[in-house]
Amino acid sequence: MTNPLWPDSGKVPLDDNNLSPRIGFAYSLGDERPLVIRAGYGWFYTRIPQIYTSTIATDNGFSSYNLFLSNSDFYQHQIFPQYPNVLVNCPLSSTVCVPPANLTSYLSADVSSFAANYKTPKVEQASLSVEREVAHRLAVGASYIYVHGVDLLRARDVNLPPPTNVTYPVYDDSDTNLLGYYNVSSFSTWQFTQSLTCPFPPCINPLVRPIPQLGAINQYESAASSIYHGLTFSVRRRMTSGIYFRLAYTYGHAIDDGQDALVAGRPVTVQNSFSTKAERASSVTDQRHRFALSWVAEPRPFHRGHEMLGKFFNGWKLSGVVTVGSGRPIDARISGDANQDGNSTNDRLPGQGRNAFVGPDYATTDMRLSHRLVVHEHTKLEFLIETFNLFNRDNQRVKITDDGLQSNTGQFVQLDKHIGINYFPAYYRKPTNFLRATDAFAPRQIQMALRLTF
Repeated sequence: MTNPLWPDSGKVPLDDNNLSPRIGFAYSLGDERPLVIRAGYGWFYTRIPQIYTSTIATDNGFSSYNLFLSNSDFYQHQIFPQYPNVLVNCPLSSTVCVPPANLTSYLSADVSSFAANYKTPKVEQASLSVEREVAHRLAVGASYIYVHGVDLLRARDVNLPPPTNVTYPVYDDSDTNLLGYYNVSSFSTWQFTQSLTCPFPPCINPLVRPIPQLGAINQYESAASSIYHGLTFSVRRRMTSGIYFRLAYTYGHAIDDGQDALVAGRPVTVQNSFSTKAERASSVTDQRHRFALSWVAEPRPFHRGHEMLGKFFNGWKLSGVVTVGSGRPIDARISGDANQDGNSTNDRLPGQGRNAFVGPDYATTDMRLSHRLVVHEHTKLEFLIETFNLFNRDNQRVKITDDGLQSNTGQFVQLDKHIGINYFPAYYRKPTNFLRATDAFAPRQIQMALRLTF
């Protein structure tokens, strides 16, 4: 359903003229142990995930409304419910609850929609690899991969007025030590005259949207881009005498300016809808260094003449994967709504850009031991034991959170601060330990199994 206040709402875009060319080749130089060169290039288009089409169907400005009341506001205090009275009284069996008329001016409805010029996201990918066998069944190689995404999804709240620059003080955790000042683009103005709603100016005025009947208009645009460069060096041995292994090291860098426009139905909008340059940074999926070693060992020490010993000692298979990687980027967000855009999840630590910090590194060893016994001509019994994170490494995770149980996030506190002759309606509280690990990946796990095949 299309909302007349925003004609682009309720519409799913159709882009049916996409062409996806792909080309590749392989060439070998030399006769004995040749140097093999492989290359490829192609375009790829992605589908619109179902969660987006579901969101624009429900967030159309008709099916739900938001109500925000501040008891500290003089006018809103007059209609604020007093215990034990309820604000809205609706029968339990009702499917629609109509709010009283005195709340109409405080209701707002969010809208999600695709931009009128939306295009299907496109990714172009190119690769080049060289490989050569340097010994019997032992090959070394190097490969390069390039991935460039254009017209990627990014969410932007387009129902905002032009921002103005305001300055807030920045304090440490104790609220006593002034660390400096920070300028932020705010979508709400300051009031410097005394009134019933602002007894102690300056005060932060309520957000006034260009379309006052609607709240946030989260528009999905084909505006983001990404780029990835990856260089991999590898050594590989094909199965010989019961042993196979592959060792690889990758150096890569992923950069984008909008990773996810929608997470679990909640729009992830840019920090400043009028200036998106600050969004371009290392991707949340960026991992600069990665080492991986995988192997399979299937020894058969007993052959003819030792059938009984071979029945018990042959047929064992040991395999494993060792993975070591550098940390991934962390976006140091803060709680509160510093830029006053009605979204308390897109503001960052003062002076820091998107994904400006790097989390702890990661390392794990997974192994599997199996043995197969032939019970009968058509019956086999296999024993399995698998371990994950064999050495029980503490792979720490940093999660910027303020969930009431733990807090390592910065805060935007809307309380007055008096510094000399200057008054501020709010201030930043900057944590000193926000990169402290608050979570961890899975510890060591062991599982065993018996499998009967017949």
